[in-house]
Amino acid sequence: MSKRDYYEVLDVSRTASEDEIKKAYKKLAKKYHPDLNPDSKTAEEKFKEINEAYEVLSNPDKRAGYDQFGHAGANGTGGFDFGGGGFGGADFGGFGDIFDMFFGGAHGGGGQRRGPQRGSDLRVDLTISFEEAAFGVEKDVEIPRLENCDVCGGSGAEPGTQPETCPVCHGSGKVRSAQATPFGQFQTVKTCNRCQGTGTIIERICKHCDGSGKVRKIRKIHVKIPAGVDSASRLRVANEGEAGELGGPPGDLYVYLKVRPHKVFKRNNDDVYCEFLISFVQAALGFEAEVPTLDGKAKLTIPEGTQTGTSFRLRGRGIPKLRGYGRGDQFVKVKVVTPTKLSDEQKKMLRELDASLSENQQSEKTKGFFNKVKDAFMG
Repeated sequence: MSKRDYYEVLDVSRTASEDEIKKAYKKLAKKYHPDLNPDSKTAEEKFKEINEAYEVLSNPDKRAGYDQFGHAGANGTGGFDFGGGGFGGADFGGFGDIFDMFFGGAHGGGGQRRGPQRGSDLRVDLTISFEEAAFGVEKDVEIPRLENCDVCGGSGAEPGTQPETCPVCHGSGKVRSAQATPFGQFQTVKTCNRCQGTGTIIERICKHCDGSGKVRKIRKIHVKIPAGVDSASRLRVANEGEAGELGGPPGDLYVYLKVRPHKVFKRNNDDVYCEFLISFVQAALGFEAEVPTLDGKAKLTIPEGTQTGTSFRLRGRGIPKLRGYGRGDQFVKVKVVTPTKLSDEQKKMLRELDASLSENQQSEKTKGFFNKVKDAFMG
């Protein structure tokens, strides 16, 4: 059976650089490696073919001979020698360590011990009032979290003692093993079972934390809430999460806010809205009203002839802008209240008013009558 062209095997051009050839080889060798394709005869054959092609094309002298004379010129003998039953080709410091080449060691660890790890982040939900959200507030929140043990300082060892180097992995946190296969020696690297990858063991554990190095505590954290926040706002308090591992930094605390509804005001972004009830006499004659705002009462002129549903703007009376300067506005929506209980006299006066309005009379007599209506309803 004739051999395939080596450039075709690696799927590269004849002008491919050494780096391009190496990248193509790594990609294909990983894909067809026997350990990733158990019981696949096809993958096994392709893996052998890929290594054979790479051994020739990665060697400048062999590649030159192959380019000139084909397979016969690859090693000067007209054939290909695997040499001793192994693959005899690409030398990566022991072909059994091919996974190190692809993954940087078992589990991506490169045989290195487990290092410092950042602590977990924590979340707390906090409910605040409408006014607190508008103008900002400072709160104390209590959170349960894991902290370094005060007795052992987080080492997990009894005070006066220290963790010792693991005798199994000798401090590396990894254990390497070799296995002979039909394709040569294959090496694997696993996390040490004795020390669980830390590289150290504790002979005398701290009784206060049972050797974990961590204790759970309830901690009170002071949180500054800025003006202008709203429901679903999230605040980050740096380094107030759980303690890190092996000297790693602590995590962060995230405070999620919920704002209680207000009895008077509603909010839309930085603007606030409210309704203000007036009588139909006030709407007809107009007057100067005192309306509620977030800062207290404010004067608002209601002009003569105001219709129900009319909105008035109070500039700068809304919510302070969370990111920027200034404040939003307040919108006051007027609602004219129709009286439900009238005396006979009041009903009579209204009928007279209705008749006078229908006749569109603007005499002094009508104005005097209207003043009497005003006095009757407004005292």
